[in-house]
Amino acid sequence: MKFENVVVASLSYEDAPIRVTSEELEMRLADKFVAFEIASGTLEMVTGIKARRVWKEGVQPSEIATIAARKAIADAGIDKNQIGVLINTSVCKDYIEPAVAALVHGNLEMPDSCMNFDIGNACLAFVNGMQVIGNMIERGQIDYGLIVDGENSNHVVDATIQTLLKEESTAEDFRKNFATLTLGSGGVAMVLANKKLMPDSPRFIGGITVADTVHNRLCKGQRDGMTTDAKTLLIAGIALADRTLVRATEYLGWDFPNMDQYIVHQVSRANTEQLANRLKLDLDKVFVTYDELGNIGPASLPITLAKAVEAGRIKQGDNVALLGIGSGINCSMMKLEW
Repeated sequence: MKFENVVVASLSYEDAPIRVTSEELEMRLADKFVAFEIASGTLEMVTGIKARRVWKEGVQPSEIATIAARKAIADAGIDKNQIGVLINTSVCKDYIEPAVAALVHGNLEMPDSCMNFDIGNACLAFVNGMQVIGNMIERGQIDYGLIVDGENSNHVVDATIQTLLKEESTAEDFRKNFATLTLGSGGVAMVLANKKLMPDSPRFIGGITVADTVHNRLCKGQRDGMTTDAKTLLIAGIALADRTLVRATEYLGWDFPNMDQYIVHQVSRANTEQLANRLKLDLDKVFVTYDELGNIGPASLPITLAKAVEAGRIKQGDNVALLGIGSGINCSMMKLEW
């Protein structure tokens, strides 16, 4: 999809307050590390993740998303009553129903004319939300749309550690649950707008998504655990990214090697480096947050974008590529002109 009239009015995030190091997680699993003959320091060495952030147990996704949303609306400098749709994209949920979007909508006291619903698509949900709202703006249905995401990995990581500490757990159980130990937490929100209302804001040029759902069971998550065939998922995901790049280049006319910055969904060091190698990305143009934040699911890519802007890595006029792979598996690539 290509957009002529969509801009990023604001992008705001909220870091979770509690820093948990990989060393701390390993200490909780020390007996199993000995039993499975796993060297101390393996979690950080393999993933490149020094720490991740979490909220206190009981903090709900809607609370996190609401904090980020309030910031984004204020940063956009608009009246909340101008927003035509609110989409939540978090993997974490307060309840099976109602939608987290409805809870955030209520928290913010949004107008009754503002549509609200959740989009779920693993780590790609936020960029899918951008695509949906971009289409609505392009068609003239709304002037402003708000995407929110709130993630708290505390419960699933704690539950996974308790599972692995059981006497009957095996080295194979550890392998399947290893990726869960990389999960982090945070909140993020973005306001998209019609260009005519904010002509000097960064443009959302468009994007493309390619599916390879033969691999739809490589990563399976529940509230109390997530099992992942990390090696196969990495191989399949990078192959899909290669195919997606070909289509993005043909469809969007990308001069991909000469993009000013690449904002990649943050998983781990191995994922980032192997993706960069396959797509021939300049790693100096890839802003990294996984080392301190881990994998924050669908919030990961937009938080990384926000932090890159904050750090001065993205400047006015830069061409920015957004790249994400989500379990299922799907791959999305999008372009912004900052």
